[in-house]
Order: sequence, then structure tokens, then C-alpha cells
Amino acid sequence: MVPTPDLYKKTELILNALGCNRQELSIVIMDDTQIQALNQAFRGISRPTNVLAFPMQEGEFSGITPDLLGDVVISAQTAQKEADAAGITLDERISQLLIHGILHLLGYDHETAPADAENMEKKSLEILRHIENNPDLEAF
Repeated sequence: MVPTPDLYKKTELILNALGCNRQELSIVIMDDTQIQALNQAFRGISRPTNVLAFPMQEGEFSGITPDLLGDVVISAQTAQKEADAAGITLDERISQLLIHGILHLLGYDHETAPADAENMEKKSLEILRHIENNPDLEAF
């Protein structure tokens, strides 16, 4: 598993790279059973997924806590399977998923249009190069 201090440091680097120096978020690492339940409840999809993002800056009550971006939920089991399949470390896969989730919290979306997907991938890769040493690591 990714040690908490490493996860904290990566999150801080990602937020700083995005100009979110004062913002906060929560990160939850769980297993496939738990994330499948969330995926079913919030997206109507009854299978595990790698990452979910729950933005707090959208909707009716978004102004209540302006510095709270939201929650990023990552399945450690799925992340490990994907890391193994890609030939990368779990730590590197967690970085990819963390960046992806945080970008969703900030309003990036890869499902709305090809140009949006390209923009999100470009930003993901830019941040990934900032926090990871592996130059061959691709954006999620």
C-alpha cells in the first residue's frame, strides 16, 4: 500500500501544480467490494472501478465550504491489478488515479467531448511528469 506521508506529499504537489494551494480534499483507499457499492449507489454501475470523485464545488451547497474540493476514492485492489497489467508500481498507478480524481474534482471531464478528454489527458501528463520520476509513465 502507499504510505500515508507519500500520499499526502503527492497530493500537495498535485494541488500546488494546479494552483490550489489553499484547497483541501479527502482521499479514501478501499477495496473492490466497497468501491463497487459506491459505484452502484452513485453511478448505477454494479462493478468495481479504480477511482471515483465526489466534487463539493458543484450544486446547490457548493458555497458552504469553498476550500473543500471533495473526495477521491481509490480501490487499492483494482489499482494493483492495473499496475501489474501495465508493468508499473502500485505507487505509480495510485499517482495516475489520484491526478485523475483531483482533475475531476476541478471540473475536468473526459466523457463530454474528445477535446475535453484530450485537455484532461494533457493536464494529467503534465502533472504526472511533475510528481513521478518514471519518464515512460503515461497519463491515465
